[in-house]
Amino acid sequence: MPYHNPRILIVDDELNICRSCTKVLSKLDYEVNYALNGYDALKMMDTEPFDIIITDLKMSSLGGMEVLRRVKDAYPDTIVIVMTGYASVSSAVEVMKMGALDYLPKPFTPDELRAIVRQAVAEREIQLQNRRLQQQIKKSTPLSHQLIGNSPKIKQVISMIQKVSPTDSTVLVHGESGTGKELVARAVHANSRRSKEVFFAVDCGTLSSNLLESELFGYMKGAFTGADKDKEGIFKLADAGTIFLDEISNIGLEVQGKLLRFIETREFLPLGARKPSKVNIRLIFATNKNLQEMVAGGSFREDFYYRIDVYPILLPPLRDRKTDILPIAYHFLNQFSENMGKQIKGFAKETVARLTEYDWPGNVRQLRNTIERATIMCESDQISLNDLPMPGDMSDIDQLLENIPSTNEELKRIKKEIRQKAVGKVEKNFILRALEKNKWNVTQAAQSVGLQRSNFHNLMKKYSITTQQRNHFQQ
Repeated sequence: MPYHNPRILIVDDELNICRSCTKVLSKLDYEVNYALNGYDALKMMDTEPFDIIITDLKMSSLGGMEVLRRVKDAYPDTIVIVMTGYASVSSAVEVMKMGALDYLPKPFTPDELRAIVRQAVAEREIQLQNRRLQQQIKKSTPLSHQLIGNSPKIKQVISMIQKVSPTDSTVLVHGESGTGKELVARAVHANSRRSKEVFFAVDCGTLSSNLLESELFGYMKGAFTGADKDKEGIFKLADAGTIFLDEISNIGLEVQGKLLRFIETREFLPLGARKPSKVNIRLIFATNKNLQEMVAGGSFREDFYYRIDVYPILLPPLRDRKTDILPIAYHFLNQFSENMGKQIKGFAKETVARLTEYDWPGNVRQLRNTIERATIMCESDQISLNDLPMPGDMSDIDQLLENIPSTNEELKRIKKEIRQKAVGKVEKNFILRALEKNKWNVTQAAQSVGLQRSNFHNLMKKYSITTQQRNHFQQ
């Protein structure tokens, strides 16, 4: 909702029109005033700006075209609607190019006036929302800037980070792929007394056990074939700093044992060495697997699990904190817009709906990639649905099928998502086919499939299908 009831200014040199528009809109709890010429309208704007201006195109004193130009120059966020009894395609195109939201031909009914004003109010609310989120991001602390959001779940994560960061306790971050586990680790490091020291991130899923061991602990000359000189491992290089070991479930039992010994003694033995080395480092672990199930199956050491599970932090998936989607999206939009030299202010209303309704199986990583592609595509000051490269219906299902669940809960979730997306695919095609058969006449299409027009329209809205997009869907 906006900060106040929308303030609307009617500008027309016919008093009856001003009064009738004021009467209609005042009943909607809008604050409405009017001016009988363009000069008075601009003076009123200077005194207390209005959210929305509805101006006549042809007036005896300072026409609507000039009012539109001056308002957009001085108050670019003000929504302007142009009304006229001399409607033409060329004039409509011209005022839209100059920044008008819409064009209202005279005569118009009260319902038509209410509809176009509601559209303008919705657009204004989007603007205000954009501004609030931009300010929120600018005011972010280093910690919350990395972990953006105001949902209770992410606030709990931030609180846990703040509590554990000043200590040297071992942290285990649980979360699905793409949720930002490394961000949590970096936040812990950045808010600790080790913040000025080195931070090493190691993806244990990309290294074999032997290679991981040599990378972590280092080796001595002659330790194995090809070891023609001593090599310091990450443990030595990170002395006084922090090491983040991601995807810890992929570490073999032998290396688990050596890590366990290090946690208990703060000593490690490089390959081929006879004397242990001692370092002062903090370890942070992360996993997207259920380690307790792995312990029960014998693929993960029980003693090692309990030793690293000192301070567990559960990072929720994006679908469980949907109120955070928009702030995160705006963060990435600002980042990519600046990098690409673009002036993109925010997202269109339909885009906001699509972003917040989607479940984001790839979590924050997927959202980031989507916003980056949308920023590349966008040629205006708002990300539209056409710019938004959301995953396709069946390809999205294929992506889910390639995801092998590691827990029963994850299996249930994936099965549910597959069912939802399959139904969504059928529903969307059902609506599109009905529209195509009836030349995109919504009323006839609804009747042909046995649905009330309102229910049919709700399904169109659900899948962001509009009659203006018929060419897009027919391609």
